[in-house]
Amino acid sequence: MRLPFRAAIAVALFLAFSILLLPARADNEPVLVFAAASMKNALDEAAKKWTEKSKIKVKSSYAASSALAKQIEAGAPADIFISADLDWMNYVEGKKLIKAGTRSNLLGNSIVLVANKDWNKGDVKIANGFPLAKLLGDGRLSMADTATVPAGKYGKEALEKLGVWNSVSGKLAQAENVRAALALVGRGEAPLGVVYKSDAAADPNVKVVGVFPDDSHKPIVYPAALTETSKNAKASEFLQYLASPEAKTIFEKHGFTVLAARPAG
Repeated sequence: MRLPFRAAIAVALFLAFSILLLPARADNEPVLVFAAASMKNALDEAAKKWTEKSKIKVKSSYAASSALAKQIEAGAPADIFISADLDWMNYVEGKKLIKAGTRSNLLGNSIVLVANKDWNKGDVKIANGFPLAKLLGDGRLSMADTATVPAGKYGKEALEKLGVWNSVSGKLAQAENVRAALALVGRGEAPLGVVYKSDAAADPNVKVVGVFPDDSHKPIVYPAALTETSKNAKASEFLQYLASPEAKTIFEKHGFTVLAARPAG
């Protein structure tokens, strides 16, 4: 059935107007970031600062790096991936899921032993053979999954090198990500936990009672990159901002070290 002449003109004008609007809409699409759970507080603050300047929103999805990598592999529409270790970034890069030339080592971190804020046994000197099992008593050691989650893998590596893994491996409370592990200690459901320094700074219900020596585990590195499927031109601008002096100040405030720093632009 043919449309009346005026109706046909109206439809044509509507379609033409819609097409003209498409580029503007694309320019204002939010940047979608998949980031390690340990980055939440710092990245939320950095994103807010960038949005104030650019007027472009940032939507972040936080989880274990392993889970995020698998989601990207399954086709999740992320623009940027920030992993808490090199392994999972290597995994997505091996699947050709990140844009060539966009990967950089953004941040560093360290792992610490945390206790609930009501802990009254003092600080713990973390060294070879330190009495972790005795300190736990009948309680459990909260850690992110030691098989797949970076924080858990770093923690297990350190405990093995220090010779105490076998004494506590049967007393673990393993969580899906490091923030979940932190929450168990904050709620008093586990007396001690192994988390990142940056996580400990994010929860007022826990306190750091020991710091793992840097040589007890591989360097903790957070690589960042654009995903191969990203079509958002603003994503690269946000990625550059994350290495800017302003973002550096934010990350350091939250307990990270900054490995890549350059002017935003």
